[in-house]
Amino acid sequence: MEYQYLQLANDLELKIRSGNYRAGEKLPSLRTQRLRTGRSISTVYQAYNELEDRGVVEVREKSGFYVKPLLDKVLPRPLSDRRTIEPLKVTTNTHAMILQEYINNPEMLPLGTAIPAPELLPLKQLGRELRQAAAGYTTGAMIGYGHPTGVPELRSELAKRSVGYFSKERGEELIVTDGCLAAIDLCLRAIAGEGDVILIESPTFLCYLQLIEDLKMRALEIPVDPDSGFDLDMVEKALDEHDVKGALVNGNFHNPLGYVLQTKMKERLVEMLGKREIPLIEDDIYGDLHFSETRPVPLKSFDTKGLVLYCSSFTKSLAPDLRIGWTMPGRFKERIKRIKFNRSVACSQLNQVVAARFLASGAHDRHLRRMRNSLKKQAANLVMGIARYFPPGTRVSSPKGGLTLWVELDKRVDGLKLFDRAAKENIAIIPGSLCTVTGRYNHCLRLNFGYPWDDRMEHGIERLGHLIDEMIAENSG
Repeated sequence: MEYQYLQLANDLELKIRSGNYRAGEKLPSLRTQRLRTGRSISTVYQAYNELEDRGVVEVREKSGFYVKPLLDKVLPRPLSDRRTIEPLKVTTNTHAMILQEYINNPEMLPLGTAIPAPELLPLKQLGRELRQAAAGYTTGAMIGYGHPTGVPELRSELAKRSVGYFSKERGEELIVTDGCLAAIDLCLRAIAGEGDVILIESPTFLCYLQLIEDLKMRALEIPVDPDSGFDLDMVEKALDEHDVKGALVNGNFHNPLGYVLQTKMKERLVEMLGKREIPLIEDDIYGDLHFSETRPVPLKSFDTKGLVLYCSSFTKSLAPDLRIGWTMPGRFKERIKRIKFNRSVACSQLNQVVAARFLASGAHDRHLRRMRNSLKKQAANLVMGIARYFPPGTRVSSPKGGLTLWVELDKRVDGLKLFDRAAKENIAIIPGSLCTVTGRYNHCLRLNFGYPWDDRMEHGIERLGHLIDEMIAENSG
């Protein structure tokens, strides 16, 4: 029964995405669908409920199931800027530090930080595993430093999850870290030094820029398309013209645009960098949060030279506070082991054991299925809210997964000023100017769809739309 209803749901979603059913159109009644498909009423009903969970249809009381507007059918995409960029020294705006105050402030509407709502996370199951794992403290089994590369139980579970995603067994490369950013920091230190040029996507994740700034490196931003990502011809031209020491890429559900690099583009990018012996750091933290049926392959799956340094974490998909990340750094493994040991010796064993127990229980995959359905629905609701309340001319990305939307506003809107005004209304946003060192995204925003759409969220988006209208009016004279 489960297989049949999922099969029917997948078939209907494909028809909806192909335009066979239009936004607002009523789906056939349960009885009509039963006659068309030969499936039972119960199977059809379960399939429709599954489509509702995915955010593809909505129920109208005493009327039936109707197709919801999809992410890519509501507003036009942000424009792509193809100007070439020179390597630049990174200077982080002071607003980036203010954002830290918003992370734990329950009064702020959480549209700024890319985190999931607590109700999407398996907190009760993690609590049970934590109580069991804590027994290691009473016996004295976990009072030492632990292994520098991670506790064996967790490394084993992570290695199992990598099967099928990589071209060969990569478990021996695994090094556990205190989150994904810690892994990226280690990788940057391993591949480059002060003054070196790091190629990144533009716009990008603001914390990449902070890391590059702290390490006194320079950023070479390559503009990306909101649907397809890199123009690889532009990347190749940049590599020919500049002495690039490494690349830092978020190819699966890019933060902030949410696109996925096509498989052929991933393969070509890895090959292009590999020919020049340029290391590529891959941030795959959003890889499990896909909206399609299957997880996209990592860039690491095309690595034959050990030049792709894969990084990920459970911060977005399990619990931010676990601070469990990992890297598979290829030929840089020994250097990263040394850097990590000199900086922190090892990671907390308790949190690693909690994560390992949860993975071994099989609960993680069930949790992810529920979470992905919720996120897809939340993304659609946020896009629809933006369409209702933001001014005409607004453009928005169409994420294929992850947690973030990229919104392009009228150029009369200053994102930093909007950031300040929104904060006074207890609305946290990320201005686009923090996602670049070029100054080209001052009229853009990054918004988080990790929280369910409710009255508070709707009122916040409505108020944000009014603030944008006010700024446009102020600058129209």
